[in-house]
Amino acid sequence: MSAAADITFMAHALRLAERGIYTTDPNPRVGCVVVRDGEIVGEGWHCRAGEAHAEVYALRQAGDRARGADVYVTLEPCSHHGRTPPCADALIAAGVARVVSAMQDPNPRVAGEGLARLTSSGIRVETGVLQNEAEDLNPGFIQRMRRGMPWVRCKMAMSLDGRTALANGESRWITGEAARRDVHYWRARSSAVLTGIGTVLADDPALTVRLDTPLAERQACGAEIRQPLRVVLDTHLRIPATARILKQPGHTWLFSAAAADQAAVLHAAGANVEYAPPLSGGAGMDLVAVLQRLAQEGVNELWVEAGPTLSGALLQAGLVDELIIYVAPLLMGDAARALFHMPAFTRLADCLTLEISDVRAVGKDWRIRARIGKAQETM
Repeated sequence: MSAAADITFMAHALRLAERGIYTTDPNPRVGCVVVRDGEIVGEGWHCRAGEAHAEVYALRQAGDRARGADVYVTLEPCSHHGRTPPCADALIAAGVARVVSAMQDPNPRVAGEGLARLTSSGIRVETGVLQNEAEDLNPGFIQRMRRGMPWVRCKMAMSLDGRTALANGESRWITGEAARRDVHYWRARSSAVLTGIGTVLADDPALTVRLDTPLAERQACGAEIRQPLRVVLDTHLRIPATARILKQPGHTWLFSAAAADQAAVLHAAGANVEYAPPLSGGAGMDLVAVLQRLAQEGVNELWVEAGPTLSGALLQAGLVDELIIYVAPLLMGDAARALFHMPAFTRLADCLTLEISDVRAVGKDWRIRARIGKAQETM
């Protein structure tokens, strides 16, 4: 198979993998294509944790035509028994001739073992085809496996002059209906949504996925909506038991340094209260410990909807991987509230830089996606 053909078939496998973007959590999104004599004879994608993997669906569709075929898979086939048998064994049993993997599995339980098992069985193996694209599809799973941390996206909505609310706190709504709807799709693909107690007390949000049209319009793994875990950072457990966030379908976690007796009422209200160690100075909690605990729970992608204080603290701690900023076409003036609370920089070289990956119109607003870069190099 030519290099151009490899890219074409792997691109198709990546498009298949995207169909599970809202449903595979905490598993990675994976697509697979079986090709015989230049023709696709089987395809599949991983839909939900606990169900068959992409390779199994593709091999079922291919049937006997899988023997001697080329297989394109966006992530290295697994080699261990989890909820399902190893996909590497299924490929060997099907008699495929060649397996092209976009990337090696970062899961230490696999980490090259699947590819090695295929090679030892006489199957030709190649890896690295469209690897960057494959990594972009699963940033949270990869980061959780490699660093024990989720991929953190921080969402903000601001005016064209960088303000998030008027001086009196009024902020509904800076952005239009299309942008607010777009936020729900980002929530839907996330493992968890995080906010601070200040936002809960001020706005009493639900932080659920609410869409008029089912997710079937964007994926093909069923129309039901999976509610992400809701997470509130509440050092002194000030959240009232009547808060809307505690009354929604799904689960709510509270991270706090408060005493156990304060948590009893909130446990009764259905919340899970987790202890978070305070910082050495006593101002706030250990954000690294919070994110590590969420990763232990299988949180791949963490969606942050918080005020400027918590968002700024996450940025200062180097814990934000990506910003999603909605920019509304209005000006709010100098007295309006700023986007982030951060210390004043005295040198441009110390400022945080952003690597903008996407800018697009969402209704009347603009959405900017940007990854956090490094401090500027001194000219």
